[in-house]
Amino acid sequence: MFRSIKCIVFIIAMFAIDHSYGQARLSLSNKNASAEAKAVYAYLQDMYGKKMLAGQMTSNWGFDELKYVLDSTGKLPAIRGLDFVDSAKNNNEVKFAKAWWKQGGIPTIMWHWGAPAIGSGYENSKKEIDIDKIFQQGTPEHTAFWKELKEKAQLLKKLKRAKVPVLWRPFHELNGNWFWWGKQGPDRFKRLWITMYNYYVHDQHLDNLIWVHCYMDKPDAAWYPGREYVDIAGPDTYQPGLSRKGMYEQTRAIVGDTMPIAFHECGIPPDPAKSFAEGSKWSWFMQWHTDHLKKVPAAHLKYVYDHDLVVTLDKVPNIKKAYRERRPNIFERVKIALDNLVTVLL
Repeated sequence: MFRSIKCIVFIIAMFAIDHSYGQARLSLSNKNASAEAKAVYAYLQDMYGKKMLAGQMTSNWGFDELKYVLDSTGKLPAIRGLDFVDSAKNNNEVKFAKAWWKQGGIPTIMWHWGAPAIGSGYENSKKEIDIDKIFQQGTPEHTAFWKELKEKAQLLKKLKRAKVPVLWRPFHELNGNWFWWGKQGPDRFKRLWITMYNYYVHDQHLDNLIWVHCYMDKPDAAWYPGREYVDIAGPDTYQPGLSRKGMYEQTRAIVGDTMPIAFHECGIPPDPAKSFAEGSKWSWFMQWHTDHLKKVPAAHLKYVYDHDLVVTLDKVPNIKKAYRERRPNIFERVKIALDNLVTVLL
């Protein structure tokens, strides 16, 4: 009799699984993520493997990349890239992120973090320090590290209060060996990443962040801090001869088939048809700013933005409305109940 009950439960459970709604999605690493962050992550997963989002990095020193793209293609990117590189202009980056989300796009923010105790700015981000001193109280490196970490947390909190989700891409090009965070090997890098993650997620409660992990050229598993600290991964490169398919496959070997893989920075946008044909199904690409953008052949830029496989701003749905968290449907509720029953009976 007991075996018969188990068999019936198993058959019904299998039926419920087969008829459950949609495909299973990854959850964000932060279990307390905001509704907006969850919605963006759900949208990116829904698009992953189907289409790639167009992204454009913007600068803050005189050249209007968005106007250039619009004039060249008649369209705008789905993702706007911003940078906390200049402390004097970071409040403007926050305003741009708010405006972009309100306009229907997705903001991504990176940080060319000047080496702690040396100074801010791009050139200082390439200086080397003793990373171990960051974790030694009383050192200038420790003091500067936490001061700047807190300053950026306050900026991100402005976006949290405005209910703006952010594709947060710190410590980019982590294995490139030219930024201070990548100069002393993967173990120290992972300690930096996990320290920032824990501070922002657990202490500062920045639940609007989607954590984006960015390799350079050759993704390497030794630099991966783990799924519990990463939501999206991918490489970037400016080398025209480098196999982009190889970069994609190397990333997939590290993070698996479900996590979206992005082409974080490029000197020229990938050909969408060729990328999908070879299996490099980028979640998005982000064209770099100023001269890099100007050097992209106008015909190629328009070809990419007009392509059916590319999502531009006009094609982005109302993400919060379309991908809001929903209650489980009848099949999912039955499956949950049956799973619990099976656990009890077995």
